Amino acid sequence: MSVGASWSGSRFHSPSTEPRITQHSVAYRRPAPPRESSAVFVFHYHLLTSHVRDVEARYVGRLGFELLARYGRIGEQNVSIEPGTGWDELDAQGFRLRLTELQRGAVNIVVQPGNGRVPRVDHIGIVLADDDFEAALARASAWNLPVSERGGRRTFVSTNAGYRVELHPPGLRIDELLDRSDELRLLELQLVAEDPELKANMLADLLGVLPADGVVPIGDTVVRFLAGGPEGRPQLLGERFG
Repeated sequence: MSVGASWSGSRFHSPSTEPRITQHSVAYRRPAPPRESSAVFVFHYHLLTSHVRDVEARYVGRLGFELLARYGRIGEQNVSIEPGTGWDELDAQGFRLRLTELQRGAVNIVVQPGNGRVPRVDHIGIVLADDDFEAALARASAWNLPVSERGGRRTFVSTNAGYRVELHPPGLRIDELLDRSDELRLLELQLVAEDPELKANMLADLLGVLPADGVVPIGDTVVRFLAGGPEGRPQLLGERFG
């Protein structure tokens, strides 16, 4: 069964707008295109919005996601709030939200306070086979793209196109998440941006896959960049789950 929605909550549909082609200069030379996709699985994306509570409610109430936890501070203490505590109670305690984590099946979503009502994507999380993980890091190094590691478990690559990519090799925690793909997995992520071609090309080149008209195939998922969005981080337009 396919489940999908636009950001406004309506049924997901493919827009008729054709991606705009924008010329940009980039600080690297495009590699020769590979013969097949090497990416394995898109399992995560991290959103920024000024309406965190509304976005959280959309995923939980309309799309059936589970609220894993809310992370933030009460006074000077870092706290993790499990499901069951309402916003009114948290407000009374002086809780300051840092981020909310949601999950269903093999899809993990983090929502963090940011500017603008419509969510924008800070980064996309992708699992790669060991060899492909090393190859992606080698490409990032060759193109002088900023790379950072978090706690020895997560590696972030800045695309220099307004968003980051979180890369993971296979591992127990990730494998456990991917084992739930029969319940729900991400089939398509639609993003709008001022420069969709550049954003698509940067992601495709990092992963060693072939883009086409702003569409980047990543395993069984496609990430589609469309024109008409803001500068910087791409804006969420819609998702399709299966």
